[in-house]
Amino acid sequence: MAKLSLTSISTLISPVRRHRPPHSSLQTTTTTTTMPEQHTLHPSLEIIGGARDLFLPAFNSLHRPYSPFPLLGNNRHVETIFASFFRATPDVRLKRECLRTKDDGAVALDWVSGDHQILPPNSPVLILLPGLTGGSEDSYVRHMLIKARNKGWRVVVFNSRGCGNSPVTTPKFYSASFIGDMREVVQHVGTRYPNANLYAVGWSLGANILVNYLAQESQTITGAVSLCNPFNLVIADEDFRKGFNVVYDRALTNALRKISLRSNSAINHAILFEDMGGEYNIPLAANAKSVREFDEGLTRVSFGFKSVDDYYSNSSSSESIKHVRTPLLCIQAANDPIAPARGIPREDIKENPNCLLIVTPKGGHLGWIAGGEAPLGAPWTDTIVIDFLEYLRSGAYKSPASHGGTEGEQHSTEAMHHLKL
Repeated sequence: MAKLSLTSISTLISPVRRHRPPHSSLQTTTTTTTMPEQHTLHPSLEIIGGARDLFLPAFNSLHRPYSPFPLLGNNRHVETIFASFFRATPDVRLKRECLRTKDDGAVALDWVSGDHQILPPNSPVLILLPGLTGGSEDSYVRHMLIKARNKGWRVVVFNSRGCGNSPVTTPKFYSASFIGDMREVVQHVGTRYPNANLYAVGWSLGANILVNYLAQESQTITGAVSLCNPFNLVIADEDFRKGFNVVYDRALTNALRKISLRSNSAINHAILFEDMGGEYNIPLAANAKSVREFDEGLTRVSFGFKSVDDYYSNSSSSESIKHVRTPLLCIQAANDPIAPARGIPREDIKENPNCLLIVTPKGGHLGWIAGGEAPLGAPWTDTIVIDFLEYLRSGAYKSPASHGGTEGEQHSTEAMHHLKL
């Protein structure tokens, strides 16, 4: 389920050295946003949503077919694994900031080094949320960071507890439903840059957390993008235990155990769980053979759920997307092995005037090996995401009447100021 960043599959397959292509370097550029004329949408793409007509002017390329890279794009597992191991990882100098949370936990915020001196204080801020066990070292995160930074955005990667080599300081890890850390990150970033609009992009489990956050915090983020979101975690869990998917399941389980319970000469997280009472089953989590077993032994207990099924059912962003009042673009692949297309809440997206959904026929999970930079460069989705964010940034987009709010209330997203929590 996209509690699933596939970097951890390296426990099963030997890693491959990746090189940064020449076009991946950071550049500072000044761009002028011009709105493209309306194109006929290509039938290879499923495009629906209550905000369909409002958001379509943002995109320059949706009139062209989605053309997966030959051979690699024909099989969802080949595409998923190839993207995880062979996609180039751009070189970026990052500056880490460790943020202590109210419950004494810790998350790591990775900023582009030097941007605090280069960019104006009102530059838009983009918060990136990687998938399960993922962090700022992942190729898909780095490519988005580069694309946004080259457009003048200030970018920060939110590494969850234990991810991206951030420390685990409490027995409480993170989960698909827990938005407390996201709330504190947004408050911290908004306080640092009070005159900047905040945006967010999430992948996989990060996307699920992001949508759950947006459903509760409607005025803190100006616009957002969700990619490879599992949405319905019950359905995702069912599919995750079928066929070849067990390879991903095993790899992510290994990564979860390593992050939360790792013990070596430098780090000993296991001692945090000594003498844990209640329903905790630390031996089950420590020896888990599946994500489900890990969640049963540790995650669901940490966050107060009666069972792992209760946890999945009540953590699914498919149940919360109807409450999102922030401009939201969702991009999914119809053949995603980890975020099943049948779990997409299409009807709620159709009825929400703030949401747009794009479904590509191929793409795998975090793959999308297509477009001008395939097969080693940025995923096809990056251009779409940047078009959407730049459109919101330009102020050309006028929001519909507030979803469930006062009739006739409208405002430009460019004029929407970040509200501190």
